[in-house]
Amino acid sequence: MDKRKRRVRHGMVKERARILVVGGGYVGMYTALRLQRKLKAELRRGEAEITVVTPDPYMTYQPFLPEAAAGSISPRHVVVPLRRVLDRCQVVVGEAQSVDHARRTAAVTTLATEEEGRGARLFRYDELVLAPGSVSRVLPVPGLADHGIGFKTVEEAIGLRNHVIEQMDIASSTRDPALRDAALTFVFVGGGYAGVEALGELENMARYAARYYHNVAPDDMKWILVEATDRVLPEVGAELGRYTVSELRRRNVDVRLGTRLESCADRVAVLSDGSRFPTRTVVWTAGVRPHPVLDATDLPRTDHGKLRCTAQLSIEGTTHAWAAGDAAAVPDVTAGEPGRTCAPNAQHALRQARVLGDNIAHALRGEPLETYAHRYAGSVASLGHHQGVAQVYGRRLKGYPAWFMHRAYHLSRVPTVNRKARVLAEWVLAGLFKREIVSLGSLEHPRAEFELAAGGKPSPEPPHNPKGSS
Repeated sequence: MDKRKRRVRHGMVKERARILVVGGGYVGMYTALRLQRKLKAELRRGEAEITVVTPDPYMTYQPFLPEAAAGSISPRHVVVPLRRVLDRCQVVVGEAQSVDHARRTAAVTTLATEEEGRGARLFRYDELVLAPGSVSRVLPVPGLADHGIGFKTVEEAIGLRNHVIEQMDIASSTRDPALRDAALTFVFVGGGYAGVEALGELENMARYAARYYHNVAPDDMKWILVEATDRVLPEVGAELGRYTVSELRRRNVDVRLGTRLESCADRVAVLSDGSRFPTRTVVWTAGVRPHPVLDATDLPRTDHGKLRCTAQLSIEGTTHAWAAGDAAAVPDVTAGEPGRTCAPNAQHALRQARVLGDNIAHALRGEPLETYAHRYAGSVASLGHHQGVAQVYGRRLKGYPAWFMHRAYHLSRVPTVNRKARVLAEWVLAGLFKREIVSLGSLEHPRAEFELAAGGKPSPEPPHNPKGSS
């Protein structure tokens, strides 16, 4: 064993232990937070150091993305600044390009890499936490890369909100019936949490916004949900899945089950059932895949590309390497059947991070490791304002009670008291005042007006899929 980590005196780490956390999402942030609490004395004495490498200086609380897109929550309250929360860690804004665990090094590009004219910076470590999360699973659908919109980051959520309102503005001002019809047709691909909640919240927002347009009515808009399987929201059970479909159809949402998107080239959504919908909005929420950085590691993976982990959250067949969350295949010891792994959701990620932080501290001190075991408690989903579905500990809820439980649960889970108070205050204010329906599309290309004033041509509009979404 590495003497840097394993030499122990009276339960204390004797020499400096370098801990590298790759990823600043649920697992990355909560693991680092747990470590800086568990290793408080060691950090103070300089016997340990924690470095967090993350592409963004904040953690996004993804369950609130639909509400941020609908304008119920301010975008800045959906994210948690890592440097404020991880005040005893070194936060490096950059992308891990590769990991050579045999040499205990990770190659990282930072914001300064291109300016310096050098290659990736090598970070040496003694303990590795690999938690890069996942990215959108994009299929080779013609036109998708050019016209598709993702829904995994706060930038995409706010961009989609601006886009929907912009389409209503286009429909209100055009005299071309074909353009108007395409602008008011919104296609969402994927019937999981992201697709159903995003469609439910945005349809509700657009229905509210339509009252301020003299020539756009809610019935003029077409909302289409495309799902390849025969059910939506499989996590909440078949009965609540059928209720969700009925509720969406009651709101004039066209739900197409057992249907795939075959093409969206030339701004025409072509479905596998032969339907064709001219549209300027195709939102892709059809699943995720492990982060591409896993392809550039020497660590063992499953057939699906995830890191092969033990129930103690160490990476199988290696030492001093750990993983959890979307990128890890963690055995579900409560399932009662061999080979079953934990679902890639926030419920498991938050709990895995705590055990992961504890186990790294135990390993550094030569103590026994804990086994991760959590029986799935259930799921909650919002379908828009005052509507939702929930299955918690076998009990099924729908309508307002489920919507209230959805908000209460996620308010209790969003990190920091500061964020909890701000989100709660925004919900209270939203109940007292009218909803904002302003599109700030210029935020996506803020220099366009200045470039035009300076006599140049505005830079082309950036693609809909920002970093990490494809």
